[in-house]
Amino acid sequence: MCHRSYCRPNLPTMKFAVTIVLVLSATSSTLLGGQAHQKPISNDYTKLSPPPVSAEATSQMEARLAEARSRYEAEPNNPEAAIWLGRRLAYLGRFTQAIEVYSAGIKKFPRDARLYRHRGHRYITLRQFDLAIADLQKAAALVKGKPDEVEPDGQPNARNIPTSTLQFNIWYHLGLAQYLSGRYRAALNSYRECFKVSQSSDSLVATSHWLYMTLRRLNRPSEAALAVRRIKHELDIIENDGYYKLVLMYKGLLSSESLLAETLKLPESAASHSVLYGLANWHLYNGRQDKAIELWRRITTTNQWTSFGYVAAEADLKRLHLDR
Repeated sequence: MCHRSYCRPNLPTMKFAVTIVLVLSATSSTLLGGQAHQKPISNDYTKLSPPPVSAEATSQMEARLAEARSRYEAEPNNPEAAIWLGRRLAYLGRFTQAIEVYSAGIKKFPRDARLYRHRGHRYITLRQFDLAIADLQKAAALVKGKPDEVEPDGQPNARNIPTSTLQFNIWYHLGLAQYLSGRYRAALNSYRECFKVSQSSDSLVATSHWLYMTLRRLNRPSEAALAVRRIKHELDIIENDGYYKLVLMYKGLLSSESLLAETLKLPESAASHSVLYGLANWHLYNGRQDKAIELWRRITTTNQWTSFGYVAAEADLKRLHLDR
C-alpha cells in the first residue's frame, strides 16, 4: 500500500519524501500499553516555566489553587476535588504535579473517564504522546454509550459559557495526540468521532479545522473540502475565532495573505499560534514547503511552548530533522 499521509505527491524535494517514508515506518507500530515515555524534542519540558502571565492573573490563579488544594485535602474521596486540583496546578504550569494528582485519582477512581481525559491532555503538553493516547483511549472506552456532559471551564471565556463537553474533549485531544505523533489515519477516526459530539459552533469549527488538516495530510483534498462544508459565514463564535477564520480560508472565503497579515499584528499567544500553524500547513498543501517551514520556525522561536500550534510546529520540524 502506498502511504501518502504527510503531503501531496508533488511537493518539491526528495529529502522531504524520504523523511516522510521513514516517519511513517517509525509510527506504524504501536507500543504495548502505550507505556514508553518519549523524550521532548530539545528540552526537558517538565523543567521549563510556562509562558508568562500578569502578576494579577498569577495571584488569582494561586488563590484558586489554594482553594482547590483545601478542598482536595478535605474531600479525599471526591474525584471532583482531584480533577480541580490537577486543573489548577496545570493552569500555573505545574504539569508534572498535575499528572501526579490525576494518577493518584485514577488509583482511587479507575472508572472515572475525566481523570484520564485531563491526564492525557497534560501528557500532550509534555510531549509524551504515547501516554496521552493510552489515557484518552481509556477515557473513550469508559464513556462509550453514556450520555455526554458539559465540561465546566476553569478559565471562563468572555461570556462565561462553556463551549465543550467531556466526550468532545476526549476525542479532540485523542485526535490531537495521534496527529502530533504522525498517526493520521487514527487521528482521522478520532476526529470523526469528535464531530459527532461537536454541539456548539466553537467545537464544530475546532473539529472541522483539525479534521481538514488531517485529511490533507492523508492527501484526501476532496474529503477535506466536505469536512468544512457545514461551516457558514456569521456563525456565533465565542472562543475559536482563529479556527473559524482558517476554515473560511479553506473554503475560499478568506485569503491566506489577509489572515497572515491580521495574525502577525496580534500578540504572541496560543490563539495566534493556532492560526499560524494552520497557515503553515496551507502553504505545505499547496507546494510551498519553504514558507511552511518559515512559519513553523517562527512559532517555535517564541515562549508559547504549551500551545498546540507550537507543539504541532515543533513535531513537523522534527520530522524534517530541522529541529536543531
